Amino acid sequence: MSFSDWASALDQAESAVRALDPYVGQGLRNLKAHCTVDGRLDGELLDRHQLSCYELAFCVAELEASREVCEYARSAAQTDAFAANNALAFTAEAVQSVMQRLLARSKDLGLNAGNLSGLYAGAEFQAFLASFGSAEFLAGIGETVTARGSLHLPSLLSEDKEMVRDMFARFGADVVAPLAEEIHRKDTDIPDEILAKASELGCFGISIPERFGGLQPDDHDDSLGMIVVTEELSKASLGAAGSLITRPEIAAKALLQGGTPAQQEKWLPQIASGEKLCAISITEPNYGSDVASLGLKATPVEGGWLLNGSKTWCTFGGKASVLITMARSEPDQSLGHKGLSLFIVEKPSASGHEFRHQQPAGGVISGKAIATIGYRGMHSFDVFFEDYFVPSDCLIGEEGGRGKGFYFTMAGFAGGRIQTAARATGVMQAAFEKALSYSRDRKVFGSPVGDYQLTKVKLGRMMATLTASRQFSYAVARMMDKGEGQMEASLVKLFSCRAAEWVTREAMQIHGGMGYAEETAVSRYFVDARVLSIFEGAEETLALKVIARNLVSRA
Repeated sequence: MSFSDWASALDQAESAVRALDPYVGQGLRNLKAHCTVDGRLDGELLDRHQLSCYELAFCVAELEASREVCEYARSAAQTDAFAANNALAFTAEAVQSVMQRLLARSKDLGLNAGNLSGLYAGAEFQAFLASFGSAEFLAGIGETVTARGSLHLPSLLSEDKEMVRDMFARFGADVVAPLAEEIHRKDTDIPDEILAKASELGCFGISIPERFGGLQPDDHDDSLGMIVVTEELSKASLGAAGSLITRPEIAAKALLQGGTPAQQEKWLPQIASGEKLCAISITEPNYGSDVASLGLKATPVEGGWLLNGSKTWCTFGGKASVLITMARSEPDQSLGHKGLSLFIVEKPSASGHEFRHQQPAGGVISGKAIATIGYRGMHSFDVFFEDYFVPSDCLIGEEGGRGKGFYFTMAGFAGGRIQTAARATGVMQAAFEKALSYSRDRKVFGSPVGDYQLTKVKLGRMMATLTASRQFSYAVARMMDKGEGQMEASLVKLFSCRAAEWVTREAMQIHGGMGYAEETAVSRYFVDARVLSIFEGAEETLALKVIARNLVSRA
């Protein structure tokens, strides 16, 4: 097909997406009408429609991913028409997924199922699906990528970004990947040779401005650069490299948002250089994603604060020498999130699965690693504070930051979400590469696994999903670099993390029995991918409390 033919096909794809928008919008408006009392959205009423909210969040995410991958394909297909194939295949599957979700919840959402069915059965809709959702078309993508032996598509990134990608890809392949399996199987710490090289490359300063010793330009954010690096690190190993940027990114955003000039000058250079490895200590055993209810107590004393209570899922909490810790500084529990402050908690760096440090005055901080099925290397800790003293100048914002910790943390969470989408893309890339290679080499019933139609279809779907995830995250990064895209960051996280679970599952399935063996990397990718929908905002909380609530309120 000529480029004009692909352009016309992409017009069809975007038309199919637009045809579903009114139904999604109507569902949101109906929910708002049901859940509005005295002109305000009632959260308790909205919670009675959680399944509808959950499905609508995924509908919006899938449609946004379709829009972005089609927009990408319009430019990329001028260089490589295969980019358009992937966009068309993804969109054909996405619109069918959205249609199914809407039909299943049509009564709950007040939608006319007959009209939805009529849209689906319409000539234009069916022509699009017949052309680009068929087994033949999907298998054709799998066959093409198998023949190419490469997943490369035009990135549309600048030369500078490509250089950065290449640099971290080499680091991942040469330094991280050879150690990844041992770290995973033995559940060891990330070795110093990875951390030292990561520091040398500026890994910990990706989100810190140049004036503080980081790599980010002083005059604007560089979310796109951050996720390009994250992809390559996550491809090498999610647990041993892919999350190295996350904690310094959240810490840096909090300090840049709320820290005093003195705090920024002191802490940001140390974080950027890797001199101070940091962890984020927010979640508590009884509250999970319910940040507003956190109960770790911060009691004012002469010269500072005493922390008492516990935290959980503090990733990298042992090796880190700085914990960015959320605590309740205001005793009035009714203040909710407005009673929380953010503290810079220092402790000695510790190797292994347990640590304990006692201050000269008697305060104690201790931690024990939580055993997990994957995402090994950084270790996630339960952390306990007993009269642990924190100096007053380690309250972010000092007195002016009291009660503002929630807001300072939120500045970093949006970046954390888009970075998690990039982590998902990196894991998908690694899994797909292994599946592609295995499908070409492994023979069953006398033929390579990759010669069978079902394998080709699997590879075609995986390639299309990977392309959509990558381009969706790039698009959101560009929005965030303009000061926009907060909602889209949540959408791409929701979409990409679920996609990573499916892609790694299919990669494991293509490997057959060997996919279940620890000696093959795809088993690691599968258990690593499973954490992505849980951390940085659990899928359910993200869909219900962030995405759906926002969409309904704006409907």
